[in-house]
Amino acid sequence: MRIFKELCRQPAGLFGIIIVVTVVTMAIAAPWLAPFDPDNQMFDGLTLEGAPIPPGGQFLLGTDTLGRDLFSRLLFGARTSLVIGLVANGVAVTIGLFVGIMAGYLRGWGGSLLMRFTDLMTAFPALLLAIVLAAILKPSLWIVAMVIALVNWVQVARIVYTETRALVKRDFIMAERALGAGHARIVILHILPHLVPTAIVWGTLGIATTVLLEATLSFLGVGVQPPQPSWGNIIFESQSYFQAAPWLVFFPGAVILLTALAFNLVGDALRDILDPTQRGRG
Repeated sequence: MRIFKELCRQPAGLFGIIIVVTVVTMAIAAPWLAPFDPDNQMFDGLTLEGAPIPPGGQFLLGTDTLGRDLFSRLLFGARTSLVIGLVANGVAVTIGLFVGIMAGYLRGWGGSLLMRFTDLMTAFPALLLAIVLAAILKPSLWIVAMVIALVNWVQVARIVYTETRALVKRDFIMAERALGAGHARIVILHILPHLVPTAIVWGTLGIATTVLLEATLSFLGVGVQPPQPSWGNIIFESQSYFQAAPWLVFFPGAVILLTALAFNLVGDALRDILDPTQRGRG
C-alpha cells in the first residue's frame, strides 16, 4: 500500500496506472463490451463499393477490409497482446533472474560460462532472432510468447548479475557463510529479496517492450496468426488501405503507443520508489 500511495502521488505514474487499469479492464471485459463478434464479417460492414466503413454510426471505430467491427477487434486484440506481454515478460524476468543470480553467486568458470552465453545472446539482434525463431516454429499465441521471452531475458540477467556480484561481498553474506549456511539458504533468503525491486521494475518496463515486439512480429506476419486478432496483425491486414482508410492503422497504432507509454511511466515511477539511489532525482 505504501508503494501504491507513493505511485499515485506522481502525476506520470498515476496517469500510467489509469491507462494500464483501463486497458486491462477492457481486455478482460471484451466479451461484454464488444458490440459485435470480432470475427463476424457483416453484410453491412462494407460500402457498396466494397470499401471499409469509416468511424461513426453503429460502428464506433469503423470496419476493416472484411467488414468486421474494428472496435470489437481492438478489444479482443488487447487480450492477445496483454497475455503475450505478461507471459513472455514474466518468463524472461524469471530466466534473467536465474541466470544472473547463478552467474553472480557461483563466479569461477561456471559464472563465466553463463555470462559468456548471455553475451552471445546479446550479440544477436533481438528482432532478427525473434523473426527467425517465429518463422521456424509454427506461430501461435504461446509460441510467440516463448519466442519473445527467449530474446528478452539477457538485459535482466546482466543487471541481476552485477547486483549479485556486489551482494555476495557484503558482510551479512560473509557472516552467513561463516555460520555454515547452505548455498540455497543464502540465495533464497538473503540475495533474492534484495533483487525483488529490480525484478519488479524490469518486469514492468519490459511489458512495454514485449507488447511492441509482439506487434512488430504480427505486423511482419510471423506473430499471432489471423483470424485471432492482435494489435499488430490488425495493422498488418490493413496496411494496404493506409491512405483509403487511415483509421484502420491509426487506432491500433495509437493503442499500442499509449499502452507502451503507460507501462513505461509505471516502470519509471516504480524505479524511483524502489531504488533508493533514484529517490529525489527529477
